[in-house]
Amino acid sequence: MAYRTSSTRIGILAGLAALALSSTAALAQEPTALTIVVPNPSALNNFPLHNAIGEGYFEEEGLTITVEAVNGSASVLQALASGQAQIGNPGPGPVLSARERGEEVVFIYNQYPNSIFGLVVPEESDVQDPSALKDKVIGVGTADGAEVGFTRAIMAESGLMENEGYEFLAIGDGGTAAAAILGDEVAAYAAAASDAAIIEARGIPLREITPDGFLSYFGNGWAVTQAYLDENADVIERFGRALVKGTRFGLDPANNEKTLANAAAANPQEGEDTALAALLLEAAQTRINPQEQFRGEGFGYQPPEHWQLWHEAQVETGALKAPLPDLEAAYTNQFVEAWNAE
Repeated sequence: MAYRTSSTRIGILAGLAALALSSTAALAQEPTALTIVVPNPSALNNFPLHNAIGEGYFEEEGLTITVEAVNGSASVLQALASGQAQIGNPGPGPVLSARERGEEVVFIYNQYPNSIFGLVVPEESDVQDPSALKDKVIGVGTADGAEVGFTRAIMAESGLMENEGYEFLAIGDGGTAAAAILGDEVAAYAAAASDAAIIEARGIPLREITPDGFLSYFGNGWAVTQAYLDENADVIERFGRALVKGTRFGLDPANNEKTLANAAAANPQEGEDTALAALLLEAAQTRINPQEQFRGEGFGYQPPEHWQLWHEAQVETGALKAPLPDLEAAYTNQFVEAWNAE
């Protein structure tokens, strides 16, 4: 009897253990769904994201990713604020403006530590520096895109203020931008590296007039609301870890062909012109690779002094009415070490 009781107890315990293991496995297999919103449809601009999807890095982290493209950083921030997306890819200038409006959005990952924008003119233009654009029209992709804040800072350094010394005109990108340049609708174009590559591929040679020192005006990165950060730190850690893997994979020239394929899977039209796609990838790689002095900090790191540059420029140009009371609340490096741990 004692033996039978012991055997029964063992059987019950074994059954409970099996049930617990089964439940744990089921939970482990249940992925976390994330909607990621980006400011334009280019997959090559976001090759780390699409590598992380294509190479299975998000899957390894238990994440299921849906990517939605919208029109500019303002729309990205709107999607985050409304809860339509959990993680977005805005520029730093629009993030600072959103915080001034009381929106608690936090930049968590600096994807483009080098400026993704440049101020360019047609190669045959007489304009040699930004000061020569006085009383001229400067083309931008969208009226509220990150390139606007970047160019305001450049022009302010030359003593020129928007609507007084120059004007912006939203001309889109790709073919519409090329048409505006050919038609002399604009004297210069505030272009992302990818936009410039597309225009040059269409037979319009460009010359950059961006002043030295503007490289530290970093570009778009990943952001969340403060509420989402507070409640989902583990998800953010998993997201960033996969993204770092996708970045490392994409910066290795040996993986260029696979990186191009991962991007083409997300945006087939962008991958149709293989020569242009290779140029676009090269431009993105150059700007995503951190500046040498910060490489030891890891991918995603945000130098506080670079945030200060953006902050001062936004105040000086009037994009911010006054300095933010707590600039450090606009960004965090709390996940960088975990993301980059191997």
